This record gives sequence, structure tokens and C-alpha cells, in this order.
Amino acid sequence: MTAENDRLAAALRELRARTGLSLAALSERTPYSKSSWERYLNGKSLPPRQAVQELCRLANEPHGRLSALWEIAESGWSGRAASPAPAAEDAASPAPPPTTEAEHPPRPAESGRPRGRRGRLMVVLVSAYAVIVGGVALVFFLLSDRGSSADEPPVDSAPYSLGPQCHGDACEGRDPMRLICSVGPATLTTYRTATGAHVELRYSEKCGATWARVWGARIGDLVEVTAAGPTRDVRIKDTADEETYVYTQMTAAVPGSTVRACFSPTPPNGERECVEARVG
Repeated sequence: MTAENDRLAAALRELRARTGLSLAALSERTPYSKSSWERYLNGKSLPPRQAVQELCRLANEPHGRLSALWEIAESGWSGRAASPAPAAEDAASPAPPPTTEAEHPPRPAESGRPRGRRGRLMVVLVSAYAVIVGGVALVFFLLSDRGSSADEPPVDSAPYSLGPQCHGDACEGRDPMRLICSVGPATLTTYRTATGAHVELRYSEKCGATWARVWGARIGDLVEVTAAGPTRDVRIKDTADEETYVYTQMTAAVPGSTVRACFSPTPPNGERECVEARVG
């Protein structure tokens, strides 16, 4: 699984949690089955673009950023970056001249049994191959049997269930999407910078934590968020970050505290800009 597909799967899990729908309910409201949604949300397979847009529709989320993230993930998943073609001199190298019977006189016919050290090596290689193939087949059989067992918990009990996974200091420095803190957060403020980027301060009452997210930024831009504790930051690293949104890790916050976000554009694009908001 590529990093881009992992990021897409995390964003899809956030949207799915926001809808409050089980996998079975998702399959009823979309053209995709319950098992398909389980694979998409876990990053086991790349969802179709239409599946991403359907989930955005159910979560009342504009699909532009998620569609852009899907494009990047699809490019990495499909491996469209082709391997370099062989060098011209390699392609143009002359073929070896045909051999004649005088150079290689015919050998006597061999029996079906391999002879000598080479034959023993071939037997060992074939045996090893058979063991590997058999092992792989056994793994797939066990996985498939496990997935169909009635004793196994349903897919809805996966770690991306609806409940937040931390609170307060336990959320410090952790990912709001993965810890399910980004389900129904409060938007404390949204600020548009001089360069056109949007910085948003978010707060989860259930998790007792805040974070900042940004979109429309450029490679090299930096966003920081500070409450009462450590400063958390995120930097725009590549075109994937430019085309979607990125967010900081969480920092603990309590009602009545002041949260501050600062945006530092990559030089020489402008000055550092900060915005504050009060929790609650």
C-alpha cells in the first residue's frame, strides 16, 4: 500500500465515521458491497472514483479535495510511471551468430532424469518452488476461511469504529483522523492568508483536543497550532499536500482556553500570519 493510498483510506474513514453509517448501511446507499467498502476503508484496494464521490455525498463533503487525493493514489497504485526503456545500444546489439553442427556436435539423447550436479540443483529449485506455492495457497485459504467464520467479529468492529480513541493529554501529538477525533468537530475559526491559503482551527469536545488544518497552501508552507501545551505543526511537502488538505497533530485543550494558529509561507511568499480563537 502506498503512502498516498494510506492517506486516502484515512480520509475515507473520517467521512464514513462522520456519516454514522455501518458498512452494511453504506452498501445499501451506494452501488458497492459491504466487503468492497471494508477493503476501501482499510486501504486493501483502491476504490473507484465514483465510490469516493458517493461517500462525500453521504457526508455532505465537497468531493474536490478527495477526488484530487484519489487521482494521486490511483497514479501510485497503478504504477503508471513506466520503467525506463532499454538503452539504444542494448536494443541495437547484434544477435549472436548461428552455431553450426561442426561447432556443437549433437549430444546423445538424455533420459527424463536430470544428471549430475545441475540435475540435482534443478530438483532442489523445483521442490522449493512447490513449497513456496503451497505455502502461499495455504495462507490464502486460511485468510479466506477466517473471513467467512461465524466466530469472527463483524467488520464493523474494526479499529475505525465511531468512538474517539483518546481524550485530553492522551491525544497530545496524535492523529485526529486515526483517533476518530475528527468526527463532528467544532470549527473555531477559518482564516484566509495573504497567499490564498485557508487555515482552520478545529476542536473536538469528545477528545478534549484541538488541531489546525490547511488547504490551498504551497510546498514549503508551514502551519503551527498551540494551546496550553506543546506546539504542533505540519509542512506542505509535495503536490499531494498542495492539492488536498493537511492537518497538524492534536494538542490538548479545555473549554475557555485560547488556541493560536500561525501560517508561515515559504520564502519569499510573504510574512508569518497568526489567528486566535477561544474554545467553547
